Amino acid sequence: MDGEFAVFLIGMRVNRLWAVHQWLPVAAAMPRMLRELYARPELGLLSHEMWFSRTAVLVQYWRSLDALLAYATARDSAHLPAWQAFNRAVGVDGRVGIWHETYLARPGSYENVYVNMPAFGLGKAGTLVPARAGWQSARGRLHGGEG
Repeated sequence: MDGEFAVFLIGMRVNRLWAVHQWLPVAAAMPRMLRELYARPELGLLSHEMWFSRTAVLVQYWRSLDALLAYATARDSAHLPAWQAFNRAVGVDGRVGIWHETYLARPGSYENVYVNMPAFGLGKAGTLVPARAGWQSARGRLHGGEG
């Protein structure tokens, strides 16, 4: 990746399985947002990965923190109405939990390696390059091949 980028982890936890009327709309909101984001690459989403269980986890890679924050607050995006609907329908009653974490990654502050893997995670968001002299270790990758 060139320059800074943002990593956004977001998820939902079903606390009361029988409260389908509350957690299903929350679960259905994210695919709508992802369709919107991939249809409009100028919004800044680079890639994502998703896992489902009692706690669903979505990892998103964004071009910048500013792009992520702009999308989160844009009145014409799918996010803001979904967030408002969650607060009206669920609020803090405990039946459905949501969470998120945001990380700003700067050059030299992250590393990744993929062995016998297709492009995945950050490897899908950026450009994969083969390991070469100095890049075979995490230390080397974190220090730009000098480690």
